[in-house]
Amino acid sequence: MVSARDQLLVVIDPVARLTDGESVRIARDVLGAGAAVRVCLPDSPEDFTKALARRGARRLVVIGDDRALLRAVAALHRERVLGGTALSLVPVGAAQSLARSLGVPAGAVAASRAVLEGVERRMDLLVDDSDGVVLRDLRIPSGGVGAGASGASGASGGFGGSWVAGAARLGGVSRGAWPSRGSRGSRGSRGSERAGVAETAGISETAAGVSETAGASGVAGGGSGEGHAWLRSCQSFVRTLAARPSRVASAPGPGPSRLRIEADGVTLVDLDKPVEGVRVSAGDGGLAQVEIRPSSVGAEAAALRVRARTVTVSGADFRYRADSAVAGPVRTRTWTVRQGAWALTLPR
Repeated sequence: MVSARDQLLVVIDPVARLTDGESVRIARDVLGAGAAVRVCLPDSPEDFTKALARRGARRLVVIGDDRALLRAVAALHRERVLGGTALSLVPVGAAQSLARSLGVPAGAVAASRAVLEGVERRMDLLVDDSDGVVLRDLRIPSGGVGAGASGASGASGGFGGSWVAGAARLGGVSRGAWPSRGSRGSRGSRGSERAGVAETAGISETAAGVSETAGASGVAGGGSGEGHAWLRSCQSFVRTLAARPSRVASAPGPGPSRLRIEADGVTLVDLDKPVEGVRVSAGDGGLAQVEIRPSSVGAEAAALRVRARTVTVSGADFRYRADSAVAGPVRTRTWTVRQGAWALTLPR
């Protein structure tokens, strides 16, 4: 009889299937060689949530990037079953910084072996007053304390704005974007598959697609001078688009914010003292680590660091980056630490 630990529900994120099908295949082969595997291929966020709800006694394995992990944790938290479900992750895709910070091995083979041979480790979770979850840390403003160019680019206002800015912020994958149902490789749907891959790969793939389209139009026009001139114009436009992400990433970050920051009911900073950034990290032992960097003129001011169970931030409308997602604007938000609220399978 197969034990519950050796029965796996493997949920494969659709973006992972499009971006790196070879790693997905390798992960399936390794997992299938060591356990009884049931594979689920959701085509929408609703299918993803339903698959989690129907896992039964099987251990849950997600093949995907950081956003797939966040989606799974958030769904289990909403169903109030997160505490009794151990998650496993095989990271596939461009966004893997969160997975690495949590200790998940890189590479399909190493991560799959960790799923089969690893141990469950319980971790603290930050839960806000709107029932949102943070696995690692949050930063205010959305570029955050110590964030690099990628963080600064995300500070411009969530997931709105131009497509180019969105691609630069998220490595080319719009948050919550799901491929169409017909985009998994049938010959008749190759056009939609190509569009999905272009969206996943970022602006450079989109630029290539526009060049290809322009070339086809030139041929249709019989190679006339007008066709070639139109092609050159399109290629010039594409080169302009392809250069935009670097300029977005190098844009200056937001200025100091006026916020009231409270830790366990004690006011650490009030509205009269502007701050450059705030970072709250899910630590261990049921306490979050809070870092506040005050605004300084001349010599850099020392950061204030405390540990607390609850953290409240209020003030004018502000955005914040929770793990890899930008949320807000809000005027007040409280985060509470839930000790050992979720479990992740990691190497021994």
